[in-house]
Amino acid sequence: MNKLTIPLLATLTALALTSGVALAGSKDVVVENAWARASIGGNRPGAAYMTIHNTGDEAVMLTGLATPLSMMSEIHETTTNSDGVSSMAPASKITIAPDKRVELAPGGLHVMLMGLQGPMTEGDSFPLALSFSDGGKITVVVPILGIAARGPEG
Repeated sequence: MNKLTIPLLATLTALALTSGVALAGSKDVVVENAWARASIGGNRPGAAYMTIHNTGDEAVMLTGLATPLSMMSEIHETTTNSDGVSSMAPASKITIAPDKRVELAPGGLHVMLMGLQGPMTEGDSFPLALSFSDGGKITVVVPILGIAARGPEG
């Protein structure tokens, strides 16, 4: 994959979306406020964050993730035990209950981007496809913020 592929895919995906909110093939799922931090070098994994909102009246399950930016993308969860020691592990599939939101944020559930195909550079963006149990798919454009960013607003 050359250096132009990821920006080109991101641009094409951005043109396909009409706003900062993407609607799934399943008309009831909305992804809001997607963002990522710039990576530390090319050998370390990256992470992406967002809010997934199920506006429908049936539960929806997030079953997969894909981006040309990384060789493997998974939902991971960071937990802290009673001694204050944090650990991270794959979270498998995530169920979003009817009329509920699931927050993917630093320190909790998040998208882990492993085997980066290039650095995650502040100011760039990349497409991230989310697959759901009902067959619906959403592709969002994820802007890459600064390495110390705490979210899209700061």
